[in-house]
Amino acid sequence: MDKHARILVVDDDENIRNTMKTILEDEGYIVDLAANGNDAIEKTKKSAYNIALLDIRLPDMEGMELLKLIKDTVPRTRKIMVTGYPSMQNAIAALNKNADAYLVKPIDIENFLSIVKEQLQLQENEKEFSEQKVAEFIEARVKEMSIDQP
Repeated sequence: MDKHARILVVDDDENIRNTMKTILEDEGYIVDLAANGNDAIEKTKKSAYNIALLDIRLPDMEGMELLKLIKDTVPRTRKIMVTGYPSMQNAIAALNKNADAYLVKPIDIENFLSIVKEQLQLQENEKEFSEQKVAEFIEARVKEMSIDQP
């Protein structure tokens, strides 16, 4: 698991952004911050992120909308929804819109770091699986091409 993973924290509360940044940087992660959805979208166009932590309530858009709009990278950004207003409806909506995890504020640091590490491991597993499938495809294609040769 890559300790140099890039993480984007999107929250309109400056204290929460800075607290998450400090916790994550103490673990060796590279952290960028965004105060709103539009800023987050611009950052995902310019940089690749392993994880995006998205607040459900932002000043310019709902976190659920942002979930659909941010660019997937590395090979697919893991998206963790964060809310201070937990509800079963929010959790179900987040998961239905392809969130990978759901955290409730105030954040429990151990749980927070555990979820981040788990998501990075899942991402690494997906990457290895994808690479294996590509290698199998190339190997099969090379065999097909050698059969087709006179």
